[in-house]
Amino acid sequence: MKTKSFIVFTVMALALLVSACAPAGNANVRTLSVSGSGDAFLAPDIAYVYVGVHTEDATAAEATTANTTQTQKLIQALQDFGIDPKDIRTTNFSIYPMDRFDPATGLPSGEKVYAVDNTVYVTVRDLGTLGDVLDTAVQAGANTVNSVQFDVAEKDEALKQARADAVKDAESQAQALAQAAGLSLGEVQSISFFDAQPYPFFDGKGGGGGMAAGEAAAAVPIQPGQLTFTVSVNVTYALK
Repeated sequence: MKTKSFIVFTVMALALLVSACAPAGNANVRTLSVSGSGDAFLAPDIAYVYVGVHTEDATAAEATTANTTQTQKLIQALQDFGIDPKDIRTTNFSIYPMDRFDPATGLPSGEKVYAVDNTVYVTVRDLGTLGDVLDTAVQAGANTVNSVQFDVAEKDEALKQARADAVKDAESQAQALAQAAGLSLGEVQSISFFDAQPYPFFDGKGGGGGMAAGEAAAAVPIQPGQLTFTVSVNVTYALK
């Protein structure tokens, strides 16, 4: 028993000695974290627009019936214009009560009116027709236009290059900082990125929280301009 105990004790002691002599791992590695960015400038070739119908009536049933009829007319007009049915999608349908106000006093009259909103999300794949699409929607009964957003259908390669540029930007900054400190860069310890894709967009306020028909007509034609897609990366390097 004593011999076995001595052997076990010896093995444990050797294990502790090896552990103490082993490198500390990454605990004492000096690191440098930097951020870099890269941009892609592209002309938009696709647009997304929210158009809808807002109705009000004395009862929820009456408001819903009127809204349904008007919305069906809107969707049919868009399809007749040439918008593919798969590019027309309902994104909101809501019914809510609203207080009536006395026009003379501006105070609640005690009566309620029911409002119904139905919003469809339309993808316009030919920007040359965007103005006509909006005009068609308004003529068909749309009385809210919440926004027009522009995008690029095929942007993967441009974003790939922007990410590469962002990494180069981060490396350039890291090298300059390390050199200033009298050090040099080691291996990359971690990297993360974020694609920010701002869209120039038109946003109006009108009845039902959107843009009224007269305002929509004034907004046509819309100039999409150029889109800037920005990629940001965070890179951590080891220092030597």
